[in-house]
Amino acid sequence: MRPDPTSEATQQTAARKRRLSVMAKAPTGRLEALWVKLGPAPKHTDLRPPEVGTVMVRGRAGATGAAFNLGEMSVTRCSVRLESGAVGHGYVQGRSKTAARIAALADAMAEDGQGARIEADLIVPLSAEMRARDQTRAEKAAATKVEFFTMARERT
Repeated sequence: MRPDPTSEATQQTAARKRRLSVMAKAPTGRLEALWVKLGPAPKHTDLRPPEVGTVMVRGRAGATGAAFNLGEMSVTRCSVRLESGAVGHGYVQGRSKTAARIAALADAMAEDGQGARIEADLIVPLSAEMRARDQTRAEKAAATKVEFFTMARERT
């Protein structure tokens, strides 16, 4: 049985996935700059201190073909517990232990009832910047697009 997409638990899970995805893909410098504006980090303990590892990236030819191993990518993860007991996890691309800790702290704060603040001050600006960057990339790609056509010749 599939979960009801309108249930509160499903919506909270979707919001958390989105939040973690945005922070995972954000440029480290920009994530740190926005985090500083939120004020001092809450008191916390490390459940899993930031650690760097690698993951295998898989791809598909034409998005429909058989999966193949594309290569390895560095990933950093961290898990924290706030004094309130809220737990947060952070996974980021690259080797930034600071960014992984920020992502974990932001996730824990959002789980601790500060979701609106984290969304407004961290996630919304990062999402807007990512959309603008994607739009710029798409426009550059579209400018180089070449359309081919074939004219049919009739033989008489």
